[in-house]
Amino acid sequence: MKLIGLDVGTKRIGVSKADTSTKIAVPDGFVNVNGQEFAEIARIARMYSTSTFVVGLPRNNNGEETKQSLYARNFARQLAMSIPNTRIYFEDESLTSVEAERRLKERKKKYQKGEIDAEAATIILQDFLERIASNGKVVIESAYTSEQAKIENDEEGGSEVVDKTGKKMTNKAKKVNNKKGKKKIGVILGIIFGILVLLGGSGFGVALLWYTNALKPVVEADCKFKTAEEEAASTESDSNEDCKFKQFEVKDNHTASAIATNLANEGLIRSDLAFKIYVKLNKPSLKYGIYDFRKTMSTEEIIAKLVEGAPADNVFNITVLPGETVADVKIKLKEFGYRDEEIAEAFEKQYNNKVLAGLYDASGNLANVSQPRSVQLEGYIYGDTYQFYKGEALEKIISTMVDALGDVVTNKNLEARFKEQGLSLRQGIVLASIVQKEAKTEDMNGVAQVFLNRLRTGMSLGSDVTAKYAADLDDPERKTLISNADVLAHDSLYNTRVHTGLTPGPISNPGVNALEAVATGDESKRSMYFFLTGDDGKMYYSSTEEGHNQNIRDHCQTLCGVAL
Repeated sequence: MKLIGLDVGTKRIGVSKADTSTKIAVPDGFVNVNGQEFAEIARIARMYSTSTFVVGLPRNNNGEETKQSLYARNFARQLAMSIPNTRIYFEDESLTSVEAERRLKERKKKYQKGEIDAEAATIILQDFLERIASNGKVVIESAYTSEQAKIENDEEGGSEVVDKTGKKMTNKAKKVNNKKGKKKIGVILGIIFGILVLLGGSGFGVALLWYTNALKPVVEADCKFKTAEEEAASTESDSNEDCKFKQFEVKDNHTASAIATNLANEGLIRSDLAFKIYVKLNKPSLKYGIYDFRKTMSTEEIIAKLVEGAPADNVFNITVLPGETVADVKIKLKEFGYRDEEIAEAFEKQYNNKVLAGLYDASGNLANVSQPRSVQLEGYIYGDTYQFYKGEALEKIISTMVDALGDVVTNKNLEARFKEQGLSLRQGIVLASIVQKEAKTEDMNGVAQVFLNRLRTGMSLGSDVTAKYAADLDDPERKTLISNADVLAHDSLYNTRVHTGLTPGPISNPGVNALEAVATGDESKRSMYFFLTGDDGKMYYSSTEEGHNQNIRDHCQTLCGVAL
């Protein structure tokens, strides 16, 4: 049984690996906590062909669970919900970080914080292996599963109860939070009625008129679609931007005051104060969830939706992981009821977003004729979890995913940063897609730098993952391209073992870490032209082919022979 050990922290998650047949845990780097941690862990799990994890559970000196224990359990539940058929075991991790740092000090003078996390994860996993050896059956039967996580999630209304730090709130904490919100509203109302008393009757009339107007829609307009579901199911769109629905999330730790502020900031209500007064006077029970609101809705209509609750039966969530391909996304869409023919047609249509610069020529044809139209959007489907209405037009689903990548590119200023590396926006995305498949998060900058070095000197990238993509594209059932030698020698422009330069298009959908790696590089690897991932999970670099071959002999006797 293959296992992945995790030392869960708020900034980084240490990772280790082991196989119960060898009973030796080894460090495998770390994952940054940046919103993509579950997707990255899922990628690691896929590469290691397992969905079984050992998560460290902190305890105090008396052996009791702490707030950090609750954080770890909450993390485990989210992990179990993110990866199907997951089995998670908890292992006491008291003082593992201290022990991990002690061990590192014995082995080396300098080390990074991430190495401490990976070492701590190794200690956790090794302790678990030894516990199995002494009492295997009892331990194995204690797994926390995806099914249990789903049951717990459903019992709590489909969402975790968390405070501002992301930790689970106790009932006492929730009451305190609610009291604070009520106190603020009470103060506001007190001020208003105090002013009214000073102004007298005429002042009351003015205030009432203001309040009535403040509850009206931000915009009055005749809209094409009555509901968000109707808009989602149509391939057309309303020309009036104010008529378009936008998603609005209410979290379960949000007070009425927080909801009002967020609605006002999104331009969905005229006055957050009027919203608070209405809630104070009518005492509605607002429910958390994801809603579709637009500017033509009045405050009363919005509150009515919040009381009714977010739709559940008519929506679905789809998760795209960094490193997945268009083929993977098509399979997921089919699972939600879309037909093969309509999926294929939707992925071959032309889409408009500035992030697609360089994809089409002036006539709308693909700028690179060597790229198949069926994979034109490879690299542009951004990895994230999305919520859509059942039956939503595929063009809108795809546009949403492409737009998400566009937002990342804009927010991270990637186009300008790619230019500093000598790459266009499209070239940067293509290279990031290769880096995504080649390296773990902590190794991406170094691997990106090696590829940049090779491009600048005219060397071929020599990437095995591009050869594999080329083979999957031309011979998905591997009827002729059977051996690794066949795959590596396959004459395709996507195969950088045969051809120089970048591939005709991306080979996967890169995540933000891979995009950042290409934009940043790693100056310390400026002289490196070769890399490989050793059997121990570590990355080994060299500046010459001779050094690379030596690294293969020393560190890659097993992994380098894995079938492509």
